[in-house]
Amino acid sequence: MNPLILIPARMAATRLPNKPLADIGGVPMIVRAYRQAALSGLPVAVAAGDPEIVAAIEADGGVAVLTDPDLPSGSDRIRAALDTIDPEGRHDAVINLQGDMPFADPGLATACAALLHGEPACDIATLIAPEADVSDRTNPDVVKAVVALSEGQHHGRALYFTRSTLFGDGPIWRHIGLYGYRRAALERFCVAPPSPLERREKLEQLRALEMGLQIWAAVIDEAPLSVDNPDDLAAARAIAGRQQATGDRQ
Repeated sequence: MNPLILIPARMAATRLPNKPLADIGGVPMIVRAYRQAALSGLPVAVAAGDPEIVAAIEADGGVAVLTDPDLPSGSDRIRAALDTIDPEGRHDAVINLQGDMPFADPGLATACAALLHGEPACDIATLIAPEADVSDRTNPDVVKAVVALSEGQHHGRALYFTRSTLFGDGPIWRHIGLYGYRRAALERFCVAPPSPLERREKLEQLRALEMGLQIWAAVIDEAPLSVDNPDDLAAARAIAGRQQATGDRQ
């Protein structure tokens, strides 16, 4: 396969305005996310909804594409950027990384790519991690993945995603919102209207399941920090401070 990493980003965030350009140790958050993605060895670009984001990425030597700011979702944004960057269709897979994960391990992108490569039935690859705390089980902001995994397996088919508390004994898998799409699956997904379960749970990936697309999930050790509010931003700045103090300047 010939995957491309795309990072959707836009300035209009209600809980943390201008989030992509938030300063984390002297570096804009979107630039940190881009640098981490580039460490994977895969080609990377930012699908930007605003010219300020393009300017920040290009000032750091990166690649960014300006897309329509009114696109309804990150999936639509990466599809628009993909059509601009690669109209010939050379890239048959696209990895959708999040611009608000400034310290995400570059191996997360390659894990999604490997799942697409290794599972012919997989239309969309994603990641799951063990619950961080027992409170995750009842927290509607923590999306739970229902995955067909036997003991010792490290990837399996996702059967459902929910914000609800799951019944019964067994591991609770926390969904990590990173995706790898086969290009044809991304195109099918983006032209389909929002589905009933997607609207009910406010989870875009349920549209794919209702369409009959297969989502497979790989297990990772822990969820990367996602910056969604001022407390998360403070935590990210503390991590950057520790990295600078120890000489780790990723």
